[in-house]
Amino acid sequence: MERAVPHAIPLGQMEVFQALQRLHMTIFSQSVSPCGKFLAAGNNYGQIAIFSLSAALSSEAKEESKKPVVTFQAHDGPVYSMVSTDRHLLSAGDGEVKAWLWAEILKKGCKELWRRQPPYRTSLEVPEINALLLVPKENSLILAGGDCQLHTMDLETGAFTRALRGHTDYIHCLALRERSPEVLSGGEDGAVRLWDLRTAKEVQTIEVYKHEECSRPHNGRWIGCLATDSDWMVCGGGPALTLWHLRSSTPTTIFPMRAPQKHVTFYQDLILSAGQGRCVNQWQLSGELKAQVPGSSPGLLSLSLNQQPAAPECKVLTAAGNSCRVDVFTNLGYRAFSLSF
Repeated sequence: MERAVPHAIPLGQMEVFQALQRLHMTIFSQSVSPCGKFLAAGNNYGQIAIFSLSAALSSEAKEESKKPVVTFQAHDGPVYSMVSTDRHLLSAGDGEVKAWLWAEILKKGCKELWRRQPPYRTSLEVPEINALLLVPKENSLILAGGDCQLHTMDLETGAFTRALRGHTDYIHCLALRERSPEVLSGGEDGAVRLWDLRTAKEVQTIEVYKHEECSRPHNGRWIGCLATDSDWMVCGGGPALTLWHLRSSTPTTIFPMRAPQKHVTFYQDLILSAGQGRCVNQWQLSGELKAQVPGSSPGLLSLSLNQQPAAPECKVLTAAGNSCRVDVFTNLGYRAFSLSF
């Protein structure tokens, strides 16, 4: 297994170096393979680890089954975001997105297929790319981050086809309304912006922090997470985690959670959220906290639901953040075990 290790470290100190690396590790991103049997996790050192969910979930699983089957150096800096197509793993770091073939990764041939850099305003600009979003109907990828723009890339040609401008600060998160087709974006400026992909125009703006019931000035105005389900949106960050009716731009439920949330998703008739603190929070749409399930990391940055129909035996929720571990929940009630870099 290959890891990024400075050449000058004597062999005897290698284990100490790797232990320190794990101690200070943050896992920013996760993505499930198209077959549903593997999970990619990206960390602050630019490494991507591939875990076998099928091996770790097996009745014959051993401790070794919870370690990566392969680890490779993908970026020079942190791997902030990842998504998977039916063939590729796409990863984003500082200023660029890279593609890797899942079939080759699983054969431990971790050679990048291509890399692309959005057209930034100056050649000196290397903003981090915080969010990747697939738009399947367009066969396109949307990238957003430190340059305050949403960039659309045609996945067939690799060309950047448009830039959506409106945010005045760093973008943290993206979500897709497939029926419309519209994209939502949220960031440091405290606004959730809704974009029509057919016209490349901003069609709605919700400045969450300006609504008194959502505002928490001591936490700031930034939007760190959002998700959408038809006419509904849930978002949070500095302001309180809130369920919105999009057509009327109305906040309908304020979730009673003090800690800023970094990831949120709709799941069946629940909302799942995570952020500062160890717990994955399960909310009723009415605002009632159904459960808080503790994990092993002091703070969580990403949740991943494996719902690939090809691997129903690997249907799990995984949670990762400020540690070298990825917690695996085989049902929403408890943490079954942890994967570890």
